[in-house]
Amino acid sequence: MRPQALGYIAISARSLDDWAGYAPKFIGLQKVDSGGKTIAFRMDDRRQRLVVEEDGGSTIKTYGWEMADAEALAAMAARLEQAGLKVEPGTRALADERRVRDLVILHDPAGNRLELFHGAEVASDPFVPGRNISGFRTGPLGIGHTVLHSARIDEMIAFYRDVMGFGVSDFYDKPFKACFFHVNGRHHSFAVIEHTQDMVHHLMMEYCNLDDMGQGYDLAQSEEGRIAVTIGRHAGDYVMSYYTWTPSKFMIECGWGGKQIDPATWTPGERAAGPSIWGHDRLWMSPEKRKEAREICLRNARDGLRQPVQVIEGNFDLLPGVVPRP
Repeated sequence: MRPQALGYIAISARSLDDWAGYAPKFIGLQKVDSGGKTIAFRMDDRRQRLVVEEDGGSTIKTYGWEMADAEALAAMAARLEQAGLKVEPGTRALADERRVRDLVILHDPAGNRLELFHGAEVASDPFVPGRNISGFRTGPLGIGHTVLHSARIDEMIAFYRDVMGFGVSDFYDKPFKACFFHVNGRHHSFAVIEHTQDMVHHLMMEYCNLDDMGQGYDLAQSEEGRIAVTIGRHAGDYVMSYYTWTPSKFMIECGWGGKQIDPATWTPGERAAGPSIWGHDRLWMSPEKRKEAREICLRNARDGLRQPVQVIEGNFDLLPGVVPRP
């Protein structure tokens, strides 16, 4: 038993106005009224997916992991308590604030707050994006994925694999140690990267259309310092993406074309190609690590590494001919 998707996140912010400008303009999220020192955003038919709280912080403060139903939530909570974890029931007021039927609260080894929930509210009105996009790939796959830096990566891997029940998708050691986990058909919904401190790395959201992603890249380039990672293609889930800095000092990865797996038959393994097939110049890394990552991409090019483009129905025209293979 495990969660079935990353259902929502709550974000600490110093200014709601910064997020009210950033999220619709650069990502395409729909701002919805919350009142007080909180704003919320939609990305599909759910009442909310992101909640931003003006509390002076700059991070993701809560990760909402969705359970199938009340029985699954109760069983998961009992299993976690048997593993020695402190699991607290969420209040009715918090459940209403999160727009869910019920939830429980716990923390991972790095102190990150996790909320397991069920019964997310669905909106009665259609999603209206903040910029002209065709939509996000969510549904049973959830928001997307989230990645954490950790100074205690082995402990975090053991917790999410053995206690939370996440499935390992793949892992690598260069240019940094990383492990990727799935909870549904998305290649990974969670990952952890070794670092000297515990902190949020990024949140990924996936567009339905390649041009939605590319046009967002144009928008992000128009503002100095907004781009954190240049456009590229990952070697694990084949996503094409770029990253922007959020007002809360973590990154959002804007992607398209992620691979879908079958969790029942998936076999994890070491990702020899490193983080990316090509591109993704990580402007946040040291010059030495950027050089190492670039050399891995150049090695992939010398080896002729190529992967099929991952498309969904209605998102492609089939051309005549056959792609030559070496």
